[in-house]
Amino acid sequence: MKLIITIPAYNEGETIGDVIHGIKQIVDKTEYEYNIIVVNDGSTDNTVNIAKTSGALVYSHPYNYGLAETFRTEIEKALENNAEIIVHIDADGQYRPEEIPELIKLIEKGEADLVLGSRFMGTIEKMSIVKKLGNIAFSKVVSQISGMKITDAQTGFRAFTRELAEKITIISTHTYTQEQIIKAVRNKFKVKEVPIYFAKRRAGRSRLMSNPFEFAIKAGINLLRIYRDYEPLKFFGVVGFVLILIAVSTYLYSIFILGKLMDITVIVLILAGIQIILFGFLAEMVRKR
Repeated sequence: MKLIITIPAYNEGETIGDVIHGIKQIVDKTEYEYNIIVVNDGSTDNTVNIAKTSGALVYSHPYNYGLAETFRTEIEKALENNAEIIVHIDADGQYRPEEIPELIKLIEKGEADLVLGSRFMGTIEKMSIVKKLGNIAFSKVVSQISGMKITDAQTGFRAFTRELAEKITIISTHTYTQEQIIKAVRNKFKVKEVPIYFAKRRAGRSRLMSNPFEFAIKAGINLLRIYRDYEPLKFFGVVGFVLILIAVSTYLYSIFILGKLMDITVIVLILAGIQIILFGFLAEMVRKR
């Protein structure tokens, strides 16, 4: 089997060499034919030079496009290099290369098409409370939408088959980790989780969280995006219902407290609420086609 290990990298010069070296040490002990692919997302440090001298194939974006676009490039290049199994691992050294065999073992046995390295089933050396709560919230939402219990929908350590990579198209610009899981389950691929060790970041800065407040806002927005994209009736239904509830409350307040008749604002809110709910029905019909 041809194994491709893909690594997204943006200014990870302090850690990328050790990660590649660690992967080689482990995979060299197996019988796999393999390549390590680094997708450089517009780094301005020495990430590219270190990755190349460490023996990885490097593909570079001219600018920093973000994690979702980098993930799409990883899949594209892995397929071009005849991957049969693709392993995605981050460049910051928080995931352990020695656990790669545990992920691909389930695929080899035919027990899974997508294997997620779950930090919450394993050991977390360090993770801020804000990030931990955000990850738990994402996992609960993905579990609810997919109908399958997922403990770590945000994990950056996963393995999947060529067939899954070819059939699951990632279109999101923000929630690609969750999108792959939801689409895999809905397309009847087998998804499994295995416990992993998540180490403390020892160099560089996180790309996901520059500060807790910013992370909380982005996480909240992305949670809404997931519901909008995968449960449109629930999303637009709630928005429409809230508008109608505000309109009715305003009407009752005007009549019984202020002694005024219903004004145009109430009518507009009710009509807007009904239209949004109807849009939710339409979006749900389109999604199921």
